[in-house]
Amino acid sequence: MPEITVIEAVRAALREEMERDPTVFMLGEDIGKRGGVFLATDGLIEQFGEERVIDTPLAEASIGGIALGAAVNGMRPVAEIEFADFIWPAVNQIIGEAARVRYGTHGRRTAPLVLRVPYGGGVRGGLFHSQSIEVAFAHQPGLKVVAPATPYDAKGLLKSAIRDDDPVIFLEHKRTYRLVKGDVPDGEYTVPIGVAEVKRAGSDVTVVSYGLVLHYCLEAAATLAEEGIDVEVVDLRTLRPLDTDTVLASVRKTSKAMIVHEDTKAGGIGGEIAAVIAEYAFEDLDAPVMRVAGPEVPAMPFSPLLEAEFMPSPEKIAAAIRKLAAY
Repeated sequence: MPEITVIEAVRAALREEMERDPTVFMLGEDIGKRGGVFLATDGLIEQFGEERVIDTPLAEASIGGIALGAAVNGMRPVAEIEFADFIWPAVNQIIGEAARVRYGTHGRRTAPLVLRVPYGGGVRGGLFHSQSIEVAFAHQPGLKVVAPATPYDAKGLLKSAIRDDDPVIFLEHKRTYRLVKGDVPDGEYTVPIGVAEVKRAGSDVTVVSYGLVLHYCLEAAATLAEEGIDVEVVDLRTLRPLDTDTVLASVRKTSKAMIVHEDTKAGGIGGEIAAVIAEYAFEDLDAPVMRVAGPEVPAMPFSPLLEAEFMPSPEKIAAAIRKLAAY
């Protein structure tokens, strides 16, 4: 299996799905001749032409609306929102409309669209290019929200998202694009939506995470193993629907749980997971459920020092796990 980056895995999935299914097409800002601001779609306009790789105006509401209209009429659009921070004009098209198509038509219509959304900090993006927006969409029934952390999962989950008959928000952490590499098969494969994975087995503490900070959790776990603390790391991979069975099985084994995410703590994904653990595994716990998350500030600061202060890190995560393990 060749080792590739996350961005290469995304590009490979897009190419393979467009080759497989002529109803798949892409639209978004700068995705054609420029190949996307991160080059996720580099070379695809030359292969598939301007009718299937469509450069749009700077108008996210239109991108969402056109994708929805195409989806309910038999196409499988893959729309790119250039940065997560710019998705808000399309919220009505996504939450107010796309999420309700199947329910509102009693299953007579579906909306098989994918919105690819680069998100997250650690890239010096400042206030307007660093947001974590997952909780706004993971709250909404009718949507599926996917957040892969590795090239293998990015490719397999994107292929599954494109084939899914419901709208999928496909979150791609910008910092993982070229930072994270991994083995990806040349052959056909998919990764099912809604299935978490234990990325590292352990017996003392369960750490649940996703996206970029999943790798920081694995790094912290490796450090703590040298100190005799055995950490199990669960990668959610999908944020809606949550694979609570995998999370609960891990917590029942270790009896201690921590959730780590880059987004701010209040109202975040971590709170939902903590509630599930408290509701269904309370008697298995030997300590309170802990969370490590971004601080309660409105946006990611631009200053490198302040950005580092905002972001979870392997050191911060390891310190919190030590505290939990000693409880």
